[in-house]
Order: sequence, then C-alpha cells, then structure tokens
Amino acid sequence: MAMVEIIDTTFRDAHQSLIATRLRTEDMLPIAEKMDKIGFYSMEVWGGATFDVCIRYLKEDPWERLRLLREHIRKTKLQMLLRGQNVVGYRHYPDDVVEKFVELAHKNGIDIFRIFDALNDVRNMEVAIRKAKDVGAEVQGVIAYTTGKIFTLEYYMKKVEELLQLDVDVITIKDMAGLLTPKKAYELVREIKETYGVPVNVHTHSTTGMAVATYLKAVEAGADYIDTAISPLAFGTAQPGIQTIWHALPKAVGSHLDRELIHEVSRYLKKLLEEKYWGLLHKEALMVNPYVLKYQVPGGMYSNLIAQLKEMNALDKLDEVLNEIPRVREDLGWPPLVTPTSQIVGTQAVLNVLFGRYERITNEVKNYIKGFYGRPPAEINPELKKLVLGDEEPITVRPGELLEPRLGKCRKELEELGYLQKEEDVLTYCLFPQVALEFFRVRAEGIRKPEIPKTAQKFRVYVDGVEFEVGVEGVDLSALRYLPQIAGAGATAPVPSAPSAPAPVPAPAPTPVPSAPSPAPAQASPNTVTAPMPGKVVRILVSEGQEVKTGQGLLVLEAMKMENEIPAPKDGVVKKIYVKEGDAVNTGDPLIELG
Repeated sequence: MAMVEIIDTTFRDAHQSLIATRLRTEDMLPIAEKMDKIGFYSMEVWGGATFDVCIRYLKEDPWERLRLLREHIRKTKLQMLLRGQNVVGYRHYPDDVVEKFVELAHKNGIDIFRIFDALNDVRNMEVAIRKAKDVGAEVQGVIAYTTGKIFTLEYYMKKVEELLQLDVDVITIKDMAGLLTPKKAYELVREIKETYGVPVNVHTHSTTGMAVATYLKAVEAGADYIDTAISPLAFGTAQPGIQTIWHALPKAVGSHLDRELIHEVSRYLKKLLEEKYWGLLHKEALMVNPYVLKYQVPGGMYSNLIAQLKEMNALDKLDEVLNEIPRVREDLGWPPLVTPTSQIVGTQAVLNVLFGRYERITNEVKNYIKGFYGRPPAEINPELKKLVLGDEEPITVRPGELLEPRLGKCRKELEELGYLQKEEDVLTYCLFPQVALEFFRVRAEGIRKPEIPKTAQKFRVYVDGVEFEVGVEGVDLSALRYLPQIAGAGATAPVPSAPSAPAPVPAPAPTPVPSAPSPAPAQASPNTVTAPMPGKVVRILVSEGQEVKTGQGLLVLEAMKMENEIPAPKDGVVKKIYVKEGDAVNTGDPLIELG
C-alpha cells in the first residue's frame, strides 16, 4: 500500500460540521505554528461557511483570518473550499466577482482551490478553475458524491472527464453526507486511476460510521490524498480523526507525521471545547445517523431540520419530512444535497408536509426550475415545471453569463458609504451586501467585548456561537447592550442561518414600501394576511392603497433559510401594512390587511 498524503480540515470543515463554524481566529493562532510542523500535505482553513459566519456572527474579517494564518503557517500549503460560481455564498455571482475573489484569495495565502458545484454542473466551475490556474494555484476539481438511480459509475466518470478538460490538478471525490461505501470508494478511485492516472483525493464525513473503512478501501485503490481532522474536533458529522487513521492505515500514513505535536494540539482542542465551545457541540452532531443512508440527508442538514421543525412546533412531522425529501429531490432532477441545494430541497420538503405538496413554493425552488442554479443532473418533474414556469422554458446558458459585472458598482457604493478600507472589502460587500454593511459598521465603531469588573458576578452566555462573559453587579447590566440583536434566534442555534439565494438576474427596480408600518390589530380580521411560519420580512412588494390581484406577491418572508413570497388570497386593496422590512414574525402574526 503506497503512502497517502493527509489534508487536515481542523480549521475549516471540522468545526463547520461540529460547532457551526464558530471556531475563532484567536483560538486557531496559538496552535497554528505547531500544526504547520506536523507534516500535513495541506490544511483546509478557509471557504465554505467560514466567510459568512465570520462577518455575520463572529464580527471577524475573514480576509484578516487568512492573512494571520498565512503568517503563522509558512511551510504547509493552505487550501479553501470554493462553491464555483457561488464563491462562498448561496447564489451565483458575476464573473468579475468570481475572478477577483480567486485573485485576492491567492494573494492573501491560498495555495490550493477545491472547487465544486452543487449540481455537478461543470460549466459553473469554469470561471473559477481557469482563474485559479492563471494565478498559479493548484486546483482540485470536485465531483459531489451522492446516491440515486442516475448516479452510476459512468455518470461520475463523465464528470471526471469534463473536469480534466479544464486542466485541474487533482480530482476530489467530495462525499458530504458520508454516503460513500467502502466498496464504491474502491471502485470509483480505481476506475479514475486506471483510466486517467490523475491524482485522487477522497473527502468524506463520519456521519454514517463508514468513513474509516471507506478511507481504507480508497487508499487500497490508489487514493493519493484523504481528509482528516484532529480529535476531539473530529468524527461525528466531521472527518475521521488522524489519530485513529494512522492506526487503521499504518503503512500508508507511515511516520511522516509528528504524532507528538498532534497530541499537543489534541490536548489544546479538548480544553478549548470544554471551556469555550461546549454549548455549541450538539449530540446530533456526534451520533452515528442511519437516516442519512436512507434519505441521503447530510448530518448538518438533519440537525437543522430538527431545529426548524421545533421552531414551527412541528417536530412530530420529522418522519414525514424525511420521507418527503427524496420525493422532492426526484421532482427536482436529483440534485446532490450540498449547499445550497440541501437547503432548497429540505425547506421545500418541510413546506410540502405542512401546507400540502407544492402549495407553497420558495423563490429558490422557482429559480432552480428556471435554470438559474445550472443544469440539474436529471429531468425535472414536468408537472412541477409547468406549475412554476407555465409556458416558459428554463434558461439553457451558463447562468453566470446573464449577470452584469458588479465590482465597479460595489466599489462605488462602498466608497460613498465611507466603509472602503481595502480592496478585499469590495468583495465582502459584493458577496453579502446587508451582512457586510453591519460588519463594517461594527468594525468602524470598534465595538469589543467589554471588560467585566472583577467584583462582579460573572456568567457566560452564547448568542449564535459568540461567547460573552456577562457580569452582574447590583443592577448594572450595561454589558448586555453589546449583545448582538438576533431577532428570534436561540442562544445556541445549531447551524448558522444562511442568506437566501435570489435569482441570479439583474436586480429589479425598488418596490414601494410604506414609511412606517401600521400598528397591528388586537385581533386580525378575516381580511388580514398572517404569517404562515416564523421568519423575517425581507421585502415588502406593495404599498398601502395599492390594488392587488389574487396570487400577487405581497411580501417576501425569509424562513428556514429560504425566501417565501406571501401571495394575496383574493383581489382587493392594501388597507394596512403591519410590518416593516427586517421585522421578525411568528406564525399567525398579522402582515397585511386587504380591503
């Protein structure tokens, strides 16, 4: 058995999978130099959800994180996970944004780009791959592994061929849900190696309990790289721990890793989890989950479904939702369940169970069917396509071709707002406009955690993964004013809420909104449209006094990470609007009254 190189995921996928991506930069730096000396081929430290979570919850600059890690990690290659045309977001971005992001990521320290597309539509990976090659980076072209009647060995080999035509350096088999069995891993790796002779990397998760055996067979078949993490930030929904793997594969892993340094890092991580992040480590993330094999649901998606159904007081519907997910997936042409398609499919399954099949369809599902996410692996259910599109046809071009360049506009807007400090800020704003502005405001004000008087009673609270040490001295609770205002969020939400994925087309003209909402009535009238589920009002599409037709959109409610357009139940005139954009609402709250 030949030696296999180890790619470490501790600073990215491991904590994304286990503690909702909440590991702070300040907790990475003390062990970064030790990890640099261990002997890993590379360390995955960036991409995925880390960018979003840094600015949304941790109030850290992700670019600064990358620069600091590069300063401390000089020998080992750094790599990131890039979602193709989605970059690190949840929708498609224009080509100029994708290219500039790759350029600046490489400039700030990324040596290897692992590039994937949620639909395995290689067209959505082209721009990122070509740019990464242009700047001299190493490129791992990804096939997102999943199961279903169309996902044969021939299907995956066709994708490998398409990626190799783009001159990728490595083929990565990305098994995000732990569905790759040892036998299938052996067959797929051997076929790629024998047919093309290209280096192969295998990435899996321990969610279903098969990961160590899967790696064993993959390495026997000739895999060149496997992904592991350092226990205790390993296993569960993360990657297997390297301390276990070197015993399972003693000849392959060999003696090129410094085991004593790994032990030191492991002891540090154990203490860190116990003292700072224990409230974020949920039992669902640690338990072997057999449902994944039956329903193809990744571990993070499963625990997120539980949280969503709890919020809607519908946890008793979990089994129905799990049964509905494969049906929705088949209706949508069998998309692999990885960001953002996992959110798209999962949320629509919940809505189907609670309100009837496709009685409520999220904007993201509509955009998916229109072709704005790319080409589905198989045909979409004709009846569902007809329901959404009518007589229209979905687009057939690469979705990115329809998008106007954004970099210049973003730079101008940011300059006018007075927040532009460096070129990277333009990218942050392009990718997450609303979240970025709040982050820039916090950065400009220099808000930091307040010092707690030594004589005060101290306790810790966690808000969306951010730890605060709060002191109580008499009635002085002034420190609490620094807590972020997270409307409707629990103290330890298991996963970060993802921004919605609007259609990748030029933005429509602003819609009229009232200057202020009307006060809500004590009891809603029969003509009042109420919230069908908890969520946040992201757009109001009408104004008071406006005539509306049955089915016309009144407002857009962001719920379960997706955008839901609330339609008018009848013809009428908008009499009162009880909410404003940004408001959090619960089920049954009045939204709009029609006259």
